[in-house]
Amino acid sequence: MAEKSDDRRPATDAEAKALASAVRLRILRLCLDEPLTNKEIAERLGANPATVLHHVRKLVATGFLEAQEERLGARGSREIPYLATRKSWKLRMGDEHRSGVASAKLEVLLDEVGQVRDPGAVVSARLGLRLNDEQLRELDRRFKEFLNDLERQEPGPGAKPYSLFLAIHPDS
Repeated sequence: MAEKSDDRRPATDAEAKALASAVRLRILRLCLDEPLTNKEIAERLGANPATVLHHVRKLVATGFLEAQEERLGARGSREIPYLATRKSWKLRMGDEHRSGVASAKLEVLLDEVGQVRDPGAVVSARLGLRLNDEQLRELDRRFKEFLNDLERQEPGPGAKPYSLFLAIHPDS
């Protein structure tokens, strides 16, 4: 499905490449609501801190993560927490990058859903459709309108983090 929206600017090559990594997409999700240090991100991902630092630096360099005020860590060490800027939501992938970013998104979905302790907690639906080009464009527009409405929504009292994944794909 084409990702086109008048209010989103085309991603640069560097931005698109930064988002074409499942690890970096997971880092952005972890840092969406609270600033986390490289060490905290590595712990939550179960990954090597040096590897995570490489990804964090790429996200900072492309404006997807922003360093927050330095804080003192264990034994007086200085730590820098990072917070997602939500910039990715304001970008449109060009045809040359759409496949790489889509693959990373699918990898993240499979990884994150696979970590849900109770599979019954995953709300899902599947529907087979027959659409012409005009109907597909209308569905795409409605998806984007729905997602934009959700993105603008302020969290209510006691809000908990959830991830939403919508996809439409051609059947073989």
